Amino acid sequence: MTLAARLLDVIENDIIPLTKTGVARGDKVFGAAILRKSDLSLVIAGTNAETDNPLWHGEVHTLKQFYEMAGTPPTDGLIFLSTHEPCTMCMSAITWAGFDNYAYFFSHEDSRDGFGIPHDLQIMKELYDLEAGEYRRDNAFFKASAIADLIGDDPELIAQAARITAAYAELSDAYQAGKSGNEIPLN
Repeated sequence: MTLAARLLDVIENDIIPLTKTGVARGDKVFGAAILRKSDLSLVIAGTNAETDNPLWHGEVHTLKQFYEMAGTPPTDGLIFLSTHEPCTMCMSAITWAGFDNYAYFFSHEDSRDGFGIPHDLQIMKELYDLEAGEYRRDNAFFKASAIADLIGDDPELIAQAARITAAYAELSDAYQAGKSGNEIPLN
């Protein structure tokens, strides 16, 4: 199994079910997972829990749960998977946790344009004067990879990516319809 195929499988089969539950609670659609580099086995999958704590973005909440596990493996042997390109807080958390990589399915632009959640790009512009979130995705701390770049022209992976996109469109619609009145800052 290729890396792209495994990452898509984890999103579709492990993260999306958790995210459905989270969205039903009023949480955003962002999720994450941690896999072993050696065999691509899943260590943990998680999702956003901002209704419990506004800092529990999908990535940070997954890291919290990872460090609550007994016998966590060293991060240099792991892949960090994010359903959506991490915000600056989550990028920093991934870095501080020692991960040298992360892969993401949806871009910051997708979060803004397709999910009605523009905050990542707005924060990057206001804090760092970065137009369109143009941070260095390959730097001294990590290498960030867009899963779309890993898929290539494989028709099965393209079809799976389309299913994932459709599932997240439904989750986004449910989140947007139910967010009124929740206490998440920057909802």
